[in-house]
Amino acid sequence: MAFTMHSHSGQFCPGHAKDQLEDIILHAIKVGYKTIGLTEHMPRTELSDLYPEELDPSPEETLASLAPRHEAYLAEARRLQQKYASQIHVLIGFEGEWIRPAYGPLIRSLAADPAVDYFVGSIHHARGVPIDLDAPTYADAVRACGGTERALFAAYFDEQFAMLEAVRPRVVGHFDLVRLFSSAPGRSLRRGKGGEEVWARVVRNLECVRRYGGWLECNTSALRKGLAEPYPQREIAEEWVRMGGRFTFADDSHGIAQVATNYRRGLDYLEGLGVKEVWTLERRRAPAAEEGGGGGDEDEAELVERSVSIDEFRASMNLE
Repeated sequence: MAFTMHSHSGQFCPGHAKDQLEDIILHAIKVGYKTIGLTEHMPRTELSDLYPEELDPSPEETLASLAPRHEAYLAEARRLQQKYASQIHVLIGFEGEWIRPAYGPLIRSLAADPAVDYFVGSIHHARGVPIDLDAPTYADAVRACGGTERALFAAYFDEQFAMLEAVRPRVVGHFDLVRLFSSAPGRSLRRGKGGEEVWARVVRNLECVRRYGGWLECNTSALRKGLAEPYPQREIAEEWVRMGGRFTFADDSHGIAQVATNYRRGLDYLEGLGVKEVWTLERRRAPAAEEGGGGGDEDEAELVERSVSIDEFRASMNLE
């Protein structure tokens, strides 16, 4: 049963992704997905948090459009969830933006919407500066954190820890995204100058996720962006396996062309770690609704965890 728990569309992330949400779902069905988690980016509330492509024609207009766009996304996601229920299991979520602690209450409020099944907890900034936009902005983040990459990594994992404690996301997105524009993205985080301090933060964060029962996504977008391993890199993934932590799986697609990209490589990676299964969510009719023979209202459903073996996952894919 192939799936992704992290995806985006150009319809609701214009300038950042491509394609209409319905077309992406149709393509997901074609490649063999049985479940797709929709996780458009949550709205931001500060002008300083807009990306360059969002500044024209008017930053103020862009900012004002984000909350209504999120509501439109939820409405369309519910429509598509019902329309394609016989072909694919559509989960509705969003990707959290923890730029600073002030976003915590907004994340919790958005997650409380009855339409939302889960959210992805992500960090895309350090000290308020984007870390995955481009190399020059990454350099700005390094300077904002004290001038060294180790200092940036430490700040990133500290901010991630604050997010984990505050909102406890079911899915932790691209755990080590901070390495994307690093001068040595494949370097060990536990060795070298300052490594002990960074690694202690990594372990602390993993232990936090393990305690509250969250999942790390094996995110194959790192491979299409040129990294040698998915997120999280091997030493982090090995530590997570040692702790008994669970993985989910995600392409982090930003349009049709990226759906299921590098999935075979991602599955091989997990198998090399000794991982036998990945986890997703399934919406089931609540017992009371089943006994009553109701009309299938999604609000009467309960969300349950489901394990999918790597073998079953591979068998259901229809990739050329």
